[in-house]
Amino acid sequence: MSGIGPVEPGEDTYHHPEPPLTGATGPRIRLTVPPRHRRKAALGVAAALTAGGCLYVLNSPSPPPEPPPPWPSQVVGFAYGGAAPKSEHAGAFTFGVTVSTEPGRRVTIDAVTQPSAALAVSTEPSAPFTVPAGGSREVLVTVYVLDCGEVPRNAGLPFLDVTLRNERAVQKQSRILGGGYPEDLGAAVQKTCDRSTP
Repeated sequence: MSGIGPVEPGEDTYHHPEPPLTGATGPRIRLTVPPRHRRKAALGVAAALTAGGCLYVLNSPSPPPEPPPPWPSQVVGFAYGGAAPKSEHAGAFTFGVTVSTEPGRRVTIDAVTQPSAALAVSTEPSAPFTVPAGGSREVLVTVYVLDCGEVPRNAGLPFLDVTLRNERAVQKQSRILGGGYPEDLGAAVQKTCDRSTP
């Protein structure tokens, strides 16, 4: 062979890529994060979680306020206990009243009066006194006739005015006691005034 030029490869001397092996995986690339970058990433995640928690707390609705306690008149009851067997006061009518309260609600009785200026009232125990929560208290009430000419002869006679107090308010209310109280009081007043008439 003669001539000048590059040497050409012979037959079947080219590079042939090897076929991939069955079931083999490609080379694994491993990324490494330097420790200072890991610390920064952890601090960033912690800051983001803290900020999110603060936003949640600031934007979450506040719980509704506790409802106020009920009015004293809503949790107290009065029951007529009948005329006292003996009254130490001449010309007066003494009778028993049971004052009761609902569980969890105590009430103080600040005063017991009568709407008529011709009558006076005293209690034993004397007011103010407290009825414990969910309990009851027996009270003796005495009504005195001050002026027979001014004693009401109508439906205003049976009323008792009571001043009630609890942690919410002070209330003044007129109460009509049932159980025969109007009839007993009317009879006692009539008897006292008839006896005082010359």
